[in-house]
Amino acid sequence: MTELTRTSAVVGAPHALQPPHPAPRPATPAPGRPGARRWLADHTTDLAAGLDGLLAAGEVLEAWGRDLADRLLAGHRLLVAGNGGSAAEAQHLTAELVGRFEGERTPLSAIALHAETSSLTAVVNDYGIAEMYARQVAAHGRPGDVLLALSTSGSSGNVLAAVERARELGITTWALTGRAPNPLAEACDDVLAVPARSTSAVQEVHLVAVHALCAGIDARVEQRRRVRAARLEEAPA
Repeated sequence: MTELTRTSAVVGAPHALQPPHPAPRPATPAPGRPGARRWLADHTTDLAAGLDGLLAAGEVLEAWGRDLADRLLAGHRLLVAGNGGSAAEAQHLTAELVGRFEGERTPLSAIALHAETSSLTAVVNDYGIAEMYARQVAAHGRPGDVLLALSTSGSSGNVLAAVERARELGITTWALTGRAPNPLAEACDDVLAVPARSTSAVQEVHLVAVHALCAGIDARVEQRRRVRAARLEEAPA
């Protein structure tokens, strides 16, 4: 008998003589939808294609990491916007920067624009959903900052509005999207578009991209720290 069908009956307990619950029947996949094993097989293929595309675009993330580290160390800020799963990715990234990724370094300024719920809901209530990120970009963003926009479809209206506002204010715009071409890829200064078919695979590759970006940032921060330390050692007493 498997763990799923074991009962909690104890000899002598009041419910010990009750018959065990019948074993649950295996769920039958809905017509046209794969079960777990078939989904995993299909998903693995799709995910591999997305990761291959990400690896091929590794120099983009390397460049973003260097650029963003230099900006953040100079006092600029990263703003990140996305909806649903992309919002979760946005907050994951900002947590790695304000906290740490894989090693100790100075904290870096980064804001996930969906995470301040009082401001967010006030803006939506007063100005509508299209302004939910754009108005925050206007409030927090300054020339020299970066807005990273995440959208698996590349067509989220509120994210596109945020990018438009950012460009008006002299804020650099980058995008993580699904397959290109898409409106967000065309609107931003630079884009990393994941060549995967499914939303879930695109989101998972975006998370890998977020971690790779953090690695690039950390490498640049450490490089600059070493250079500064070497100059201090060479300076006359």
